Amino acid sequence: MTETKKIQTGINNISEEWFRANIDRKTLKKLSKRSDFEGWKHIIIYAISLTTLCALSVYAWETLWFLPAYLAYCTLWGGADAIWHECGHGTAFKNRKLNKFFYNIASFMNNFEPVRWKWSHSLHHSYTASVDPHDYEVDGSIFAKHTFLSFILNFIPGIGFFTIYKSLYVEIIKHALGIKTDVMKDCIPEDKIKDCINSSRTFVLLWILIIAASIYFSTFLPIFLFLIPKFFGINGIWGVTQHMGLKENAKDHRLSTRSVRLNPIFSFIYWKMEYHIEHHMFPMIPSYNLPKLYDVIKDQMPEPQTLYQAYREIIPAVIKKSKNPDYFIAVQVPNN
Repeated sequence: MTETKKIQTGINNISEEWFRANIDRKTLKKLSKRSDFEGWKHIIIYAISLTTLCALSVYAWETLWFLPAYLAYCTLWGGADAIWHECGHGTAFKNRKLNKFFYNIASFMNNFEPVRWKWSHSLHHSYTASVDPHDYEVDGSIFAKHTFLSFILNFIPGIGFFTIYKSLYVEIIKHALGIKTDVMKDCIPEDKIKDCINSSRTFVLLWILIIAASIYFSTFLPIFLFLIPKFFGINGIWGVTQHMGLKENAKDHRLSTRSVRLNPIFSFIYWKMEYHIEHHMFPMIPSYNLPKLYDVIKDQMPEPQTLYQAYREIIPAVIKKSKNPDYFIAVQVPNN
């Protein structure tokens, strides 16, 4: 997809500029400051908590207590998504090397091959909820052809095994074999495709080593702990609220993106990404400063929702959109 096509089609015909809330430059600069302390604080608490839940899962293996321990472990493992995200934006730490280091680790944990997702996430921010160029990160929300049943089934832990044929595991294997997928063609520059293939091969090699460890030690524990946790987390409960049911092809993130409010534990796992409109509007502000950003611009923002409020509009929207693909949730924004 050429840059000329990106400029002339789809979302770019709607308006020349994205809406941005008015904010004082000095305040914006202050909120954009990155902190190694904040980055390390999150990573250390996360690592200790994950290790603890890992140990509990190992201790409870082959007992009924394994189920709650493992579900909690998988949900916290899914918090690697937030670490990948912040480090990918370069906002988790002030130190660039630390961002890159933890970005690669979190990419593996999240099954997000780092080269592919660097470029597809850049497209996601440049063309949020756009059909052309295709925003690959909203395929499961705005562009998905859900029925009510298929939508609800997504929240059952382990359900992903039934659709593994279209999972990121398969995409990574294809890239490792040198097969050019649509996302590779549309998002990744030609001179970066080889890097994508090589890192995909690294992922596959690590998967093979994990499986080999399970065979060698005659236990499925390595597979459960390090290969398939993403299948069993409940992170989708808040993650799916980002764009589900909202408007596509609009140059106002308030119309295509949703902010919610979470309890402290979920908010930690998500690393404040529930402030999602704020993040899309000002992506270079660290997540730990997004609550402060909201306080500054809240008079220009839709009212944030609880998870209950979000799903009270999402579920009817899914049903309506299954019958009318053009349906979307109309968001009331302040007139200022």
